Amino acid sequence: MPRTRRPRAPAPPLRRIAASPDGPVAAAALLALLAAVDTVLRAGAGDRLTAALLLAFGATAPLALLRTHPAPAAVLTTAANAPLLALLGAPAAAGVAAQALLLHRLARHGTRRARTLAVLLVLPLAGYAVGDPGTAAGGRLDDTGRLLAVAAAVLLAAATGTGLARRARSAAAAHSATERAIAHTLYEHAARGERARIARELHDVVAHHISMISVQAETARLTTPGLPDEGARRFRDIGDTARTALTEMRRLLGVLREDAGAAPAERRPPPGLAQLNELLDEARDAAGAAVRLIVSGAVRPLDTGIELTAYRIVQEALTNARRHAPGSAVDVELHYADATLRLRIRDNGPGPGPADGGHGLVGMRERAAAVGGRLHSGPAAGGGFLLEATLPAQTRTSREEPAA
Repeated sequence: MPRTRRPRAPAPPLRRIAASPDGPVAAAALLALLAAVDTVLRAGAGDRLTAALLLAFGATAPLALLRTHPAPAAVLTTAANAPLLALLGAPAAAGVAAQALLLHRLARHGTRRARTLAVLLVLPLAGYAVGDPGTAAGGRLDDTGRLLAVAAAVLLAAATGTGLARRARSAAAAHSATERAIAHTLYEHAARGERARIARELHDVVAHHISMISVQAETARLTTPGLPDEGARRFRDIGDTARTALTEMRRLLGVLREDAGAAPAERRPPPGLAQLNELLDEARDAAGAAVRLIVSGAVRPLDTGIELTAYRIVQEALTNARRHAPGSAVDVELHYADATLRLRIRDNGPGPGPADGGHGLVGMRERAAAVGGRLHSGPAAGGGFLLEATLPAQTRTSREEPAA
């Protein structure tokens, strides 16, 4: 049953007003009105009231430029708030609110220079509250005025600090999202490259077997005495079908056989377990550490694809041990059972780290799954890192393959 999306709750009225294009203008008008009322009640009549009203308007009206020119608006508001404090003997709440909004905006969305400016604009009011140069009436700030001035300075500092903190969180989230996107891209690129490499090697292995089917069918048709015409036709059809399949496979996958910059002359037969000692010797020389090979069970030749998969898993495991646990000893164990080949690679390094889910393990799991096996990895008992793979032991036929 499809899930219905629940309607989104409407935003609060204040948030809708703040988000609207005319939100700053409306806020500036409201604060200007409140500042005017506060000034009239506190300043009294005369020239002092006129100056206080002009300063109150200068402390609140620039808030209308919050989104377009926040830096000049913050400077104007700060320049008006300090004289207004001197005239009234206490900070105007509306002017402090306007300045706090502007400083928060600068700290959160401004450039580095704007953020520095926001921090500096906190200082005039804080300095006035601490220094107490007096009021326009010639007296000192009373206890209530000083307390309100300190509270206003703390409010401005909190608004600026909140803006800086939210900007830092947003920058960290954006940086983290970018890192995740880059890691995902690298992961996909590495996975595609590993799949292409697996496809190249499987192409070589399958092409070899299909070629042998074609050769054996043609050899049987030519060397079997007394073969009826129907049998010869069937062998000829088998050879034609094998050649057609080989042609189609080369058309679809042949482009994957060449690595970038590799020449056809550089191709080699796919490696197998017979070359494992050479691989371990190379690992000893490269890492300068002890690498042991432990073999148990009845050793026998396996299918080419199985041996290639086992070789590549050991190769990647040794590379990972050299990269993440340099200098650690590594044990490579092969156990031949009736129906499976078990691989066990363990190092005595520090154990799994942040890279234990990297691209190499993904490629090894895909290789094991491609031949019907499975692979597990994790911390080893007693320390170190352990990788175990179980592959199906499909043995080759013991009879000699006829030459072409």
